[in-house]
Amino acid sequence: MFSVDRGDFGPGFLFGVATAAYQIEGGQTDGRGSSIWDSFSATPGNIKNGDTGRIAVDHYHRWPEDLDLVRDGGFDAYRFSFAWPRLLPEGTGPVNAAGLDFYDRLVDGMLARGIKPFATLYHWDLPSPLQDRGGWMNRDVAGWFAEYAAVVAHHFGDRLAAIATINEPWCVAFLSHYLGVHAPGYRDLRAASRAMHHVLFAHGTAVAALRAEGAKNVGIVLNLEKSEAAGAGAADRAAQTHGDALFNRWYLDGLFKGRYPEELTTLLAPWLPEAFERDMEVVSRPLDWLGVNYYTRALYAADPAAPLFGSRRVAGPLEKSDLGWEIYPQGLTDLLVRVATDYTKLPIYITENGMSETDDSRRVAFYDAHLKAVLAARQQGADVRGYFAWSLLDNYEWAEGYASRFGLVHVDYETQRRTPKGSYRAFQGLLHNTR
Repeated sequence: MFSVDRGDFGPGFLFGVATAAYQIEGGQTDGRGSSIWDSFSATPGNIKNGDTGRIAVDHYHRWPEDLDLVRDGGFDAYRFSFAWPRLLPEGTGPVNAAGLDFYDRLVDGMLARGIKPFATLYHWDLPSPLQDRGGWMNRDVAGWFAEYAAVVAHHFGDRLAAIATINEPWCVAFLSHYLGVHAPGYRDLRAASRAMHHVLFAHGTAVAALRAEGAKNVGIVLNLEKSEAAGAGAADRAAQTHGDALFNRWYLDGLFKGRYPEELTTLLAPWLPEAFERDMEVVSRPLDWLGVNYYTRALYAADPAAPLFGSRRVAGPLEKSDLGWEIYPQGLTDLLVRVATDYTKLPIYITENGMSETDDSRRVAFYDAHLKAVLAARQQGADVRGYFAWSLLDNYEWAEGYASRFGLVHVDYETQRRTPKGSYRAFQGLLHNTR
């Protein structure tokens, strides 16, 4: 069980669980179009064990059981994502009626159970026909995304408690277009530089489209890391500053200051979109809340031999998850205070926090320590309004396939049987009879 009480967080604080469409839905029938993750996962060598999300954990058919788990755990809210290709199979144009029907059932199912729907428009499943047209490298993606946003807002907006435009733009842009770890799997600096800007330009365009359709409580979800220097020397400190600019400040500065870090715009100038500065008013359109996903820290060391950036990440000495990620709750406190002090007074939600681990007692300890970190940030003035555990279910963990388990609920992938873990019971104990 946890050492914190729900009352420690005060009235109105939301507790929830989070998932993403491609990782859990399956159900690739009824008119759903192809996504970049369908083709990426079908390509040999991209995903551990050759796993795909074709079936995932069959949430498409088992959603009532899964929503019962959310309700019975005592959670206030459920963060889910719409699958763009399920609603618009070609990315633009005709809407798939079966897709609308599925999300009608899902959203209404949340409301019937007293669960607040926290929706995400884009959790990485770009329709393949749009990738054929350049995807996030093409400036036109902003118009495509705005069209999709308007469809969602028109059909579901009055039933959603909150809506985020994009989940983790660093992953959408840099991880997927420069490091090549996620779909579409590019390792190209021009592609990454354009995606880094277009993902935020599309976000701002979608904000306007959502509000034009009457959507309320609009935000974005950033994955942030606590960037630290591996050593005390000036070179490592400079490497940390550069790493922080690339991972954190590009997105925070763009959204809340209307500019990108100068050291990066100078370095990336040959590859950034022409006259990108003209878009910054759109990029920095006002929001209603900010989502923060936090898992670990990064230690940066100077490395003159490293291509382009002159730095590299190094392993740290702290206890680690089974993915090798350091467990560092203090980093969450530090990031929340930094965002609240240096960037925005908007309400903040921890939209993802969790641990890949087979030893669930370690997961319980992880959550307990990070809930305390949230309390510490609130005591230092950060306006944190809610906390979403990642994830409700063991699921398709992107490039890790089904080898990595983040769920509060164990899933037997052969039978699809759901079994609550001790971490689920710990949250249940924290939240039971306090809704």
